[in-house]
Amino acid sequence: MRLAIAYDISDDSNRRRVYNALERYGAWQQYSVFELEISKTDRVELEDELESLIDPSDGDRIRIYRLCDACLDSTTDLGSDPPDEQSNVL
Repeated sequence: MRLAIAYDISDDSNRRRVYNALERYGAWQQYSVFELEISKTDRVELEDELESLIDPSDGDRIRIYRLCDACLDSTTDLGSDPPDEQSNVL
């Protein structure tokens, strides 16, 4: 399944851990956004891991969108190409 994951993490070290977890599964697309192609089992494992890395009392949020085939075909990128480097990781 294809997912888009966006996150808003207040603490730098937690943000770095979330980024590293997501990087193992997919591609960084822009600040705080990843796209992943993963199995159902991997999704469950990833969600469990991400939940353990965030602190909701600090306002941390992660939003996961499942992208259907029709959605993928309708995706439009405007502006520069996706980043090559980890420039958003502190």
